[in-house]
Amino acid sequence: MHPRDITPAYLQSLVFTQHSTFNGPTIHGMKYKQFRTIVDGRGDVIELWSLPWVEREGVIIPQHVYQSATDYGVIKAWHLHDIHTDQFTVTRGKMQVVCVDIRPNSPTHGHVNSFIIGIQNPAMILIPPGIMHGWKALSQPETIVVNLQSHPYDPADEFKYEWDCVLSNVWEPKFG
Repeated sequence: MHPRDITPAYLQSLVFTQHSTFNGPTIHGMKYKQFRTIVDGRGDVIELWSLPWVEREGVIIPQHVYQSATDYGVIKAWHLHDIHTDQFTVTRGKMQVVCVDIRPNSPTHGHVNSFIIGIQNPAMILIPPGIMHGWKALSQPETIVVNLQSHPYDPADEFKYEWDCVLSNVWEPKFG
């Protein structure tokens, strides 16, 4: 199914199951790379991308890199791509990233994975084409995301849906 054929009604007809990401993503083709913070008396440093990771860990060589800011409490969801792969990290703040496998022939169709990443938990998430995803900024005043994409931005490869058309109860924080 091509992303242009996916409608909110189709999404609402699917059965989703949230899976623990304690041991990494459960969605086929996704990658999660934990970063290491090197701290000394002058400050700290975090590597965001390195060529040896391509072969060793399956990350992609970026063809387009951008930074975006999401204001506290804002949910940027849902969207997916037919061609390009997203590969991003947080360089300021904290955010929840939710990924949903809606690929009809995927062995993990219907899986929902949720991650909290940010300065306190530095990591990079690789999201292949066909995985619906979005995020919510969880820290003030904003969260800064750096995306290292597989292709230059093309609005024709950006398929968007309202944040609450499905899974509106997946977003943090949860109280209780």
